[in-house]
Amino acid sequence: MKPMNEMTGLEYVQAMMAGETPYPSMYEVIPMRCVVAEHGYAKFTARAEIQHANPAGPVHGGFAATVLDAVTACAIHTALAAGRLATTIDLHVKYFRPLPLALDLVAEARITNLSRQLGVADGTLSDGAGKLYAQATATCMILSE
Repeated sequence: MKPMNEMTGLEYVQAMMAGETPYPSMYEVIPMRCVVAEHGYAKFTARAEIQHANPAGPVHGGFAATVLDAVTACAIHTALAAGRLATTIDLHVKYFRPLPLALDLVAEARITNLSRQLGVADGTLSDGAGKLYAQATATCMILSE
């Protein structure tokens, strides 16, 4: 296996999916996994459990924000050349309804613009029936390692 800085972004994401390189530890705190990665597109699964609820009972909004941040950044990452990486500099999230506990969710994101220094991606978080819970736009700074 090549070192991360020698892999394209898509190769790196696919290596995570194949278990050849570990997922970031945040993916254990917020249980999510990339299930599809293509150039400019990523699809994740996620599931909120009781530890993700806020004191009032519903799932904390940070759960959706974290999943949407990850899937949008991942979509941008899939389009990067070897030796480049992306880090979020802005995330705008809109919530449409409370997130339920113990429901399998799907997050999808596509690049809407990619330049040498910035990437922008739009993402959605929905259930298996297509009910939309939240959407986000993320801007990532593109860096060299």
